[in-house]
Amino acid sequence: MDSRLEQTVPDQGGSGERATGGTGARYREKLRAPLSYWFIGFLFGLSLAIIMLVVGPWWSLVALLAGTALSEYAVVAYGNQVIEISADGTLKAGSATLPASALGPALALDAERARALRTYEADPRAFLLLRSYIPTAVRVEVADPADPTPYLYLSSRRPKQLAAVVNALPR
Repeated sequence: MDSRLEQTVPDQGGSGERATGGTGARYREKLRAPLSYWFIGFLFGLSLAIIMLVVGPWWSLVALLAGTALSEYAVVAYGNQVIEISADGTLKAGSATLPASALGPALALDAERARALRTYEADPRAFLLLRSYIPTAVRVEVADPADPTPYLYLSSRRPKQLAAVVNALPR
């Protein structure tokens, strides 16, 4: 019988991912952009189409398609960040990759505390995976003395689950 505790976490962010806790801890969360960003991208293409309407209707159509495609590509790229803890305990968040031995305790932040930590209490040396459309976050201390980064600020729709998985990692 497998001694690992496995817990399915209900998805609150529409990512369809699951997290498990215990000795083989794994977690994955995709920080997708909200639907309003997609609508704003369409409005950008529409505004380009209106501008190009004075040149001609075909140019307006081209501007609508190209502007919408370009802005939607930017939305996909912005919302393509992933927070992942692999089975071996490696944390990957955006461009940061840290082994479990370099991680300290994690603290789940509610919306008010997360806002304070990303504004007036922020440390300029910290690594921020910040998404403005996600109000909650997790602060993960960096325990490696050779690393000048004091902590990781990770926007998360499921901060309690992420903090629990990080804190359950063997160090």
